[in-house]
Amino acid sequence: MKLGLNIQINVNKIDKERMFKGDKGTYLNLTTFVDTTAKNKYDANGFISQTTTKEEREQKLQTPILGNVNVFYTDGDQESYTKPKIADDGFDDDVPW
Repeated sequence: MKLGLNIQINVNKIDKERMFKGDKGTYLNLTTFVDTTAKNKYDANGFISQTTTKEEREQKLQTPILGNVNVFYTDGDQESYTKPKIADDGFDDDVPW
C-alpha cells in the first residue's frame, strides 16, 4: 500500500538533546501513528512525536507531540489536498538546518 503524507511539526518543541550526529548530518528519530480511515479532533489522521527509549516506554513516559500527520493519497485514491500553512512567526536560530 502506498500512502502520501503531509507532516507538520512545531520545531520549537524538539528536544535538542535527542538530536545526534551521524556520518552525513544531524538526525532526530521520530515516531508517527496514522489512521487512514479517520480524522482526530485536529482534523488530522495522526500525530508525530520524538521517538522514546525503551526505558521511557517501560515507565510509560511520553515525549510531547510535535505535530500532525495528514493522509492525502492512498493507492490512487486522492483525498482533498490542502497545502499546509507555513507560519512566519519567528524561527529558532539554534536549529541546525
